[in-house]
Amino acid sequence: MPDRAMHSLLHVGRWALTLASAVVALGVTSGEAAAQRRVAPDSLRNIQHVSPLYGPVGTEVTVFTENLPLQAKVHVGVGATRTGFEALFEAEQQMWGEISATVMIPETAPWDRAVVLIAFDAIFAPIGISEPFHVINSEGLLQRTGEITGEGVECLAMRDTDGFLYTLTGEIGSLQEGDRVSLKGTYVETSTCMQGTTINVVRILPPSSQ
Repeated sequence: MPDRAMHSLLHVGRWALTLASAVVALGVTSGEAAAQRRVAPDSLRNIQHVSPLYGPVGTEVTVFTENLPLQAKVHVGVGATRTGFEALFEAEQQMWGEISATVMIPETAPWDRAVVLIAFDAIFAPIGISEPFHVINSEGLLQRTGEITGEGVECLAMRDTDGFLYTLTGEIGSLQEGDRVSLKGTYVETSTCMQGTTINVVRILPPSSQ
């Protein structure tokens, strides 16, 4: 298996474990229903396809997956880990259990944290969760706070406060492992870093912003 593919598989596995461990209780809101469910980490499936993975609020995101347990109804929502998730769309599963939906990133989505798309069953218990979606502001920037780690193979690596892995290029200055940092940058669609989500850093924020 090529090195790039192996890095990708290792990243997906590690991301799924980190996120499943972090999502212990999810707040869910909808027009007519609200519930909180305690979720076993191994009960969440990885939503297989989300496109695009970044954009401003209002971006239409296509979701497709065929690995969810069969349900009478599936709701798709969006939110950040350890915060409320807003149910946005009700999808019907097809013959083989697959679902497809198009959802719009809501105005309330933050640009200083990653958000995820989540699938709920008919009683709003979470059953599937996506890779992170990155909201950008009107200048095309995203902001993240985290800690520099030693995980980077080709590029400097950072874990944000939600546990997501980023690799950094651009104006990284003298950052080194163990530094806590807040930064602004642009989302990099194609990267040679081969790990996590790559941010091209344009500014490291002063300590008072962290």
